[in-house]
Amino acid sequence: MPARITTVGFDADDTLWHNERVFRLTQERFAALLADHAEPEHLAARLLAAERRNLGHYGYGIKGFTLSMIETAIEVTNGRVPAPVIGDLLAAGREMLAHPIELLPHARAAVETLAGSHRVVLITKGDLLDQERKLAQSGLGDLFDGVEIVSDKTADRYAEIFARLGDGPARGVMVGNSMKSDVLPMIAAGGWGVHVPHDLVWDLEHAEAPEDGERFCQLDSLEGLGALVDRLG
Repeated sequence: MPARITTVGFDADDTLWHNERVFRLTQERFAALLADHAEPEHLAARLLAAERRNLGHYGYGIKGFTLSMIETAIEVTNGRVPAPVIGDLLAAGREMLAHPIELLPHARAAVETLAGSHRVVLITKGDLLDQERKLAQSGLGDLFDGVEIVSDKTADRYAEIFARLGDGPARGVMVGNSMKSDVLPMIAAGGWGVHVPHDLVWDLEHAEAPEDGERFCQLDSLEGLGALVDRLG
């Protein structure tokens, strides 16, 4: 018999609340600002390349995204980007950091339901101050038994968190919208990965579903999460 599930981990961005659409809106603004220097598709590719190479320096989140936009603007203008454009990009980053939180459907009910019967933990990556702000605005903070804001999500990191805050990954479930960050590394750690897709996915978070689906589940929304966890044990 499989071990009984005692601990449920939740991703935050685009699992409990909207996030990627704020980045998409800012990227559209970025394209408009640089329209005289690069086509939108070319600019998006250059920005994605900058984000990819900067992850190791700036990590995940809005600040790294803003710096990558500025770097890309300098590149595509051959160093001649007007100072007002840089100012507009900095202002866009600040606006992103102040953007109000909007919970996804069934997010509160899912966390409240599981908090009554399991340990629930928030595990998110990104900028510490921004993630703390979003959690505070969400009104969900008091429901979690632990909050982990990490630089990246790996099998070793999940194993450590679920061992420290739960009864190990074999008795844990990780719920999230990212196959790459929330599902695959949790399964590799020996736990259950539950994929709840979001309409928008950052290009660097794309990954294929696991070929071995023994510890993999997918839901259309968080509405059925409580029943799923009950079925898992």
